[in-house]
Amino acid sequence: MIILIKSVMVNNQDVQIHYLDTKPESDLQLTPMVICPGLSETAEEYEDLLTFLLPRRAIVLSFRGRGNSDTPQMHYDLEDHLSDLAAVIQDASIDCFHLMGYSRGVSYALGYAQLHVNRLTSLIVEDYPPEHKQMSPEWAEDYISNYLVPSGRVNNISPEAVRGIQRESTQLELEAKLSLPTLVLYGLQEGSLLKETDLSKYKQLFSDITVRPFVQSGHNIRGTEKSRLYESIKHFLNEADSIR
Repeated sequence: MIILIKSVMVNNQDVQIHYLDTKPESDLQLTPMVICPGLSETAEEYEDLLTFLLPRRAIVLSFRGRGNSDTPQMHYDLEDHLSDLAAVIQDASIDCFHLMGYSRGVSYALGYAQLHVNRLTSLIVEDYPPEHKQMSPEWAEDYISNYLVPSGRVNNISPEAVRGIQRESTQLELEAKLSLPTLVLYGLQEGSLLKETDLSKYKQLFSDITVRPFVQSGHNIRGTEKSRLYESIKHFLNEADSIR
């Protein structure tokens, strides 16, 4: 069976942002889902999750400098990534939706949620603390040389974008308290980026919170416990819809 996933480009202040959308295959009575990938991830890496969530409509973007999106010379701080997300949401014509972020995508999801909480039905954060991190001066070249090149991911995020993120990112704690059903997913093994102190912060920030630890996983939960991860996401979305 062939699933039709729309591939769309939207103009965000002269930066072309690419996103995927399962609208042609979806039941539009269900609340859609928007996904913010991790630092070096592209929209295409989420096609299996989009398909798994059907008949729920799901949308995932490649942020600036990633995948098929443009790589501008400047503008890589939090507000610039939030503008990419907002442009996709506007172009997709959705008013109310679930929002998910993985890894650094959590920063973008939380940043958007704090500005537009009334548009969200629920929030899912996966293995990342409630902050937007400033990167150290040596981080960019280390990340390019010791991760992107050896792992073959230089086409996922351009070195120019990595350097822009290092150069422009400002440290920001994303700690506004929100009344919003929230699912926190995190690994218990070495490599997880969500510590106990971060989990305590989430419990203070969100009054309606569900926590799902993954005992076999570090940071890359999809790589070790994909089935349980996807089932946890789907179950939470269905529960959030039922109490709207």
